[in-house]
Amino acid sequence: GLGNPGPKYQHNRHNVGFVVVDRLLQESQSSDHSLTQGTELKFVFNKKFNAEIVQTNDYILAKPVTFMNESGLAVAQLCHFYKLKYENLYLVHDDLDIALGQYKIQHAKGPQVHYGVNSVEDRLGSGDFWRVRVGVENRKVRGNKGIAGVVYSLQDFESEEEKVMSGVIEKVVADLMSVVR
Repeated sequence: GLGNPGPKYQHNRHNVGFVVVDRLLQESQSSDHSLTQGTELKFVFNKKFNAEIVQTNDYILAKPVTFMNESGLAVAQLCHFYKLKYENLYLVHDDLDIALGQYKIQHAKGPQVHYGVNSVEDRLGSGDFWRVRVGVENRKVRGNKGIAGVVYSLQDFESEEEKVMSGVIEKVVADLMSVVR
């Protein structure tokens, strides 16, 4: 999951990736068919990967503690250490090309511009991985007359937007849990 570390960014649109992997962990522990087999798991910082990670026998959840634009450092280190095939990598991130409340899970297709995703592609030397593109676009005016994307993505969700995001995150988590199972 991609995002920015620290409480300042916790509720930003840009941190949707972190929110989804946090919910994935909660869901896997509360599920009747728990993949964690009753084990209490939590994210732990691993200096080697520069990320908070949770590892089970079936999957690894990670939240790079680098800032968004350097996410590829942590993702590449994790992939190389665990010998993860890129086609088994699911990168969860915000997407301004998709409307708030929508999402897409696509292989090797991403947003027009996303520096976190670009960083991952550059560090892996490949774009051959899955993107979980969670829509956060809800601006009234886009482009030169509205709020710039780089500024907008670092703003917190408004209360009505949080309600919409809660619903879409549940759908994303359900889809990703079916992949893991």
